[in-house]
Amino acid sequence: MTKKQQYKVTTRLVHGPEHSAKWDFSHHVTPPLSSSTTYRLDSAKRGARGFQEFGQLVTDVGETPVYIYDRLDEPTRSILEGELAEIEQGESCVSFASGMAAISAALGCTLVSGDEVIAHPVLYGCTHSLFQNWYPRQGITVKRVDMNALASVRAAVTERTRVLYFESPVNPTLELIDVRALRKLIDELNAGRSEDRKLLIFIDNTFATPFGQRPLALGADVVLHSLTKNLGGFGTELGGAVICPKSMHARLLLYRKDFGGILSSKAAWAILVYGLPTLALRLKRQQFTARKVATWLEKQPCVARVSYPGLPSFPQRELAERQLLDFDGDFAPGNMIYFELDPAQVEPEAFIDSLARSAYSVTLAVSLGHTKTLIELPSSMTHSSYGKQGGAVRLSIGLESPSDIIADLKAALTEVAKSTNANKNGAKVRAVR
Repeated sequence: MTKKQQYKVTTRLVHGPEHSAKWDFSHHVTPPLSSSTTYRLDSAKRGARGFQEFGQLVTDVGETPVYIYDRLDEPTRSILEGELAEIEQGESCVSFASGMAAISAALGCTLVSGDEVIAHPVLYGCTHSLFQNWYPRQGITVKRVDMNALASVRAAVTERTRVLYFESPVNPTLELIDVRALRKLIDELNAGRSEDRKLLIFIDNTFATPFGQRPLALGADVVLHSLTKNLGGFGTELGGAVICPKSMHARLLLYRKDFGGILSSKAAWAILVYGLPTLALRLKRQQFTARKVATWLEKQPCVARVSYPGLPSFPQRELAERQLLDFDGDFAPGNMIYFELDPAQVEPEAFIDSLARSAYSVTLAVSLGHTKTLIELPSSMTHSSYGKQGGAVRLSIGLESPSDIIADLKAALTEVAKSTNANKNGAKVRAVR
């Protein structure tokens, strides 16, 4: 155990590596930002060595790597990757320019034409679009199966199946997938498969973050993140990450080099310096507020249903308490709320428009994990690629006062409810006339 490992994760996120061969950490209080796209090579031999060593896993011990060109590797991004791998309890991390670039790369360096993916029915809209619009062109089949229906998963697996893909919590419904139960099934199915055709579990952990869930410890093979969300935290940087076994590391680096979805050093630096050190602090505050807001929403007559893992009414509460745990082992239900309005009382789009027009503490915007509370209608926005209409609302809780968020939500609900009732009464009067 190193000196750093004697400290709790929240402390390690603040301080970063105690030493790194990637940079001089003995004198920098704040990790340095590398802004060079290319690096001076002292000799042709050193340049050749850099290309020969490309793809090897670089750790914080040993000799400083030979940096050649930003698209291959560079120190700031590499330090961030080391931190992400550590907090997810993984062997390797490769970062990308966005969450979708990370998802595409992880699947792209695993699948070949003729392979099959089994995916949960509900996914982030762009992931759904990737599976529906692009994979058929590449000869890759995607089946949609409820990952909690283990008998259905077992029946769906064929010799062509390579990856089981899902989010947990699911975007936007917050349904949870029992990763341990799925791992047990996959181990059974893998018993008769060759090493290069083993079934792999891929999970998008963006909603929970490693603060609230470590899927590798539950049995996942690959963890995916949009760094743009809670891990970045401030809504200023795009990024994505793949945390995976060492055996995938070289392929992912090669894929990133050739397809070019590079996380910029400046974005990596901001996430490393501002995002990770404040992760626990932000999420503890956000989920404190989320509990209050979800509890209030559940009491409103015009709200048909509230889905939040921190509520006693959450259908998978027992699984949530087992799976969503923070670094100290405490229940971590997160900062995301999903709720359905009764359209007979409050028209969802009118409710959203009222907030966009009048609210100060709640912002209509299609992202999440921000310091600001963000709200959207998934069916017509982030999940519009499904082509389904619906009035459910996704709410990402920020750092504002709970009472202010509730007051803005209440004002919008009251305004739209009055308008709806007035329209109903007007219609009745016109009908009588």
